[in-house]
Amino acid sequence: MKNKSFSGKIFMIVNVSILIFLTLICVLPLINVLSISFSSSAAASAGKIKLLPVDFNISSYKYVLSKHEFIISLIVSFKRLFLGVIVNMILTILVAYPLSKDNKTFRSRSIYTWFFLITILFSGGLIPTYMVLRSFGILDTIWALILPGAVPVFNVILLLNFFKEVPIEIEEAAFIDGAGPWLSLLKIYIPLSTPSLATIVLFCAVGHWNSWFDGLIYMNNPSHYPLQSYLQTVIINTDMSRVSASQLKDMALISDRTTKAAQIFIGAIPILCVYPFLQKYFTKGMTLGSVKG
Repeated sequence: MKNKSFSGKIFMIVNVSILIFLTLICVLPLINVLSISFSSSAAASAGKIKLLPVDFNISSYKYVLSKHEFIISLIVSFKRLFLGVIVNMILTILVAYPLSKDNKTFRSRSIYTWFFLITILFSGGLIPTYMVLRSFGILDTIWALILPGAVPVFNVILLLNFFKEVPIEIEEAAFIDGAGPWLSLLKIYIPLSTPSLATIVLFCAVGHWNSWFDGLIYMNNPSHYPLQSYLQTVIINTDMSRVSASQLKDMALISDRTTKAAQIFIGAIPILCVYPFLQKYFTKGMTLGSVKG
């Protein structure tokens, strides 16, 4: 600030003020929801909770975490996350690499490009998708959650543009040394595209982890629900007849609001743990080219 001009200082102050304001807009609602999850049902219903819990208790978390179905759904979600991200990344790379070439190198490029772009504008619909999955016999399996979105076209476009910025001379030099397209992809394009690939991994991970509707539609057995689908049914399917006498005291402290607040944070914790490690690649992967310097 000392070395800046008067106008530069004004710009810096305004810029920092706007960023602080936007940060508060994003953070304060989350703090409020977290406080609700640790408060009693009476305080939540009365609207007494602001930024600090009222009548602090962890009954809502106890209720959500006490069910065996929660552990099963957590395992299903991690399985989906692991398999889904691998499938997404492999297919995204295999689609983006040839589409990044010009029409002389890949003559059918325009046809395939429009083929994938149409899927962004138009969808087959829920019922046709369900019928296709049923015909392939993968309903009520983990693949019903992975294969319908196996090729995320938006991620393909991001990676395609990143690949385009790799100088063609690097690949031509590799071809002169005897490398083929596969070796060029593995030894040149993928190592140079680490920021973009990390960004796409983050997108895929968040997408799989937060998805809940497909679990409700394609899973006939509730024991096969991923975590988000299970949490979606926690409030709706609350069965008080199964609550033991020892749990009645805790049940009196929770409500629809407190339990929903608790499930929001339970579902967000894994992504909140992963995001800081990939955040440094996010801006680079979205805005910068593949070769620096």
